[in-house]
Amino acid sequence: MPILLARKPLLSLGVVALLLATPAAAQDTAPDAAARTLEPAAQVSIPFEKYQLDNGLTVILSEDHSIPFVRVNIWYHVGSKDEVKGRTGFAHLFEHLMFQGSEHMNDDYFVPLQPIGAQVNGSTTTDRTNFFEGVPSDQLPLALWLESDRMGWLLPALTQEKLDNQKEVVRNERRQSYENRPYGEVGIWLNENLYPEGHPYHTPTIGRHADIEAATMDDVRAFFNTWYVPNNASLAIVGDFDPSQARLLVQRYFGDIPRAATPHPVLTQDLPDDWLQTEKVIEKTDDVPQSKVWVAWLSPKLFADGDADLDVLSSVLSDGKDSRLYQDLVNDKQIAKSVQAYQASALLSSEYIIEATAAEGHDTQEIVDEIDALLDQMRAEGPTQDEVNVAKINWRVRFFQGLQTIGRKADLLNSYYTWTGDPGFIDQDLQRYLDVTPASVQAAAVKWLPPHKRVVLHVRPESSSTEPSSTEPSSTEGGAQ
Repeated sequence: MPILLARKPLLSLGVVALLLATPAAAQDTAPDAAARTLEPAAQVSIPFEKYQLDNGLTVILSEDHSIPFVRVNIWYHVGSKDEVKGRTGFAHLFEHLMFQGSEHMNDDYFVPLQPIGAQVNGSTTTDRTNFFEGVPSDQLPLALWLESDRMGWLLPALTQEKLDNQKEVVRNERRQSYENRPYGEVGIWLNENLYPEGHPYHTPTIGRHADIEAATMDDVRAFFNTWYVPNNASLAIVGDFDPSQARLLVQRYFGDIPRAATPHPVLTQDLPDDWLQTEKVIEKTDDVPQSKVWVAWLSPKLFADGDADLDVLSSVLSDGKDSRLYQDLVNDKQIAKSVQAYQASALLSSEYIIEATAAEGHDTQEIVDEIDALLDQMRAEGPTQDEVNVAKINWRVRFFQGLQTIGRKADLLNSYYTWTGDPGFIDQDLQRYLDVTPASVQAAAVKWLPPHKRVVLHVRPESSSTEPSSTEPSSTEGGAQ
């Protein structure tokens, strides 16, 4: 899946029609609709310049004077995959600590930014941590100064009281967002069974309660000094600014932060050859309103062969009411209320997931049986050319939609740089989708979605007594830790 996308809605017919009218698509005159293919896209790009400070900080500048606003976007190349055993959740904990003040602005990070109408936030994934500020153009110096102060001078302002407070905040977030939320632990249960103990994706990004509680000031200082350093970060500035002034500001505020020892993030992680060779069926009851099922496979990592093909397969299976899964499960047989397929791409490995909500009077095992029948057909015959064409049109438009805001462009530049080394990778990313064919989608389904090398998770209301009609000797049950 490209960095742009994660379970995007289907495009309106008007947008698709507009795209079809563009020169890249309008030259198709093949009389047989099933033979239509898309020509290569007109170049999609984000103008930028990239350079590096002496301390190793990578800087990406991209002007966009459409509105008097500028986005500062910084990525630290560390995520939960880079944590050590017994200290999970540190990357996410630091996302919180970075908003608690630094040596020269020892207050809540939002205090100077909220009065100017800034857009401020951060996020952590398995693979990276990012922070951003969207501010009026004349406030760029403030945003850069604040970011530089917490990169270079966070630890002098870090106290035991702040650490204890944020440890409890994170633990409450885990309770509220995972443990006490309907279906909130599904991601935990899936990853505990898709990946073996010790794999960086086995444990949730938010971490385990015991590990968060055990974090000491020495642990936190060591983690910060290893990962939150200029030579492990990239800074994107996008919007209404003068590049020469931005260069001076970046040098002024970030240039004196010393280079640290080179960090070594986890970039590859092989799975054991005998891992997940048989189906795992997990049955859970929880405080949920409806029965749901998730069918999940390990799939190719981000940008690897098959990644884009599985994204296109997802569109064929579940984008819109004409998609195959919706037609079969929801419209025709009416055994499901909703269904969705998606490729959840990541740096080390990905997951291909189909999830569905059972209709009243029907069980999730019925849904799994129908999914299997449809996938058998896809593996045997593949999608039609028209199905692939429509999916590719939708994906192409999504790329262009991703260029509509300065915030999205800043994130794209930083993400492409982080994963490929090239902030301008967007054109090559789009081309992956335009190169997809019915045969390549079929091949990806055969290779990555075999009938039994997968995890099937049934989650039913606690009052439900219905059990799956199929049990497997190899079934295991995952549990939140």
